Formats: sequence, structure tokens, C-alpha cells
Amino acid sequence: QVQLVESGGGLVQAGGSLRLSCAASGSTSSINGFGWYRQAPGKQRELVASITTGDITDYADSVKGRFTISRDHAKNTMYLQMDSLKPEDTAVYYCHARRPPSILWGPSYEYWGQGTQVTVAS
Repeated sequence: QVQLVESGGGLVQAGGSLRLSCAASGSTSSINGFGWYRQAPGKQRELVASITTGDITDYADSVKGRFTISRDHAKNTMYLQMDSLKPEDTAVYYCHARRPPSILWGPSYEYWGQGTQVTVAS
């Protein structure tokens, strides 16, 4: 089992910055990828950014150049630095981890944090 706990959300003015954190605990060695998703009211959950255990990153087009995903391996913590925030970035942000299928751990599995609200005022 893996537990994910997010922190760092809040209210910020447009153009401002926030940094989200996701602390992972448990069987984190079973994970091969982490990411941040967000879900705005009335919309589907969407992938914002992802990072592999080898620190290869990827971003949604809507956040490229503004958001940065990173990991502190020693602390088992993932971050999302969000700069130049826009009102359309307002959403609940979720930390995500993916466990691939393996003989040791069984079938694939996805873990989610509880979510943290980010509100960007215009």
C-alpha cells in the first residue's frame, strides 16, 4: 500500500505562485510514476504533469512553461511549482501514483491523494 498526502493549496491572485507538495509513504518502491491531476467543477479530471522514477517529466500543454514538477527522493516527496497562475487553473489538485503489474506486487494499481483546493482569483 502507498499513502499520498497533499498540501500547499490555497487562494492566490492571478499571476501569483503556489507550490503543492505530495508526501508518499508505504511501499513506494513499487511505484514507477507519479503525477498531478486536477478537476475543476463540472469538468473531468485531467493530467497536469507527470514524473517517472527516472525523473522524466511531461506536462499538459495548458501548463507548459508555467508549472514544474519535481521529486525529492530522499524525502519521498513530490512537488508542483505553479507560477503565473490563471483563473482557469482553479481546481482541486490530486497527487497520483501508479504501480505497474508485477509478480511481487500483483496487478497494476493507482493511488490517489485526498486532493487540495487551488483557487486563482482574477
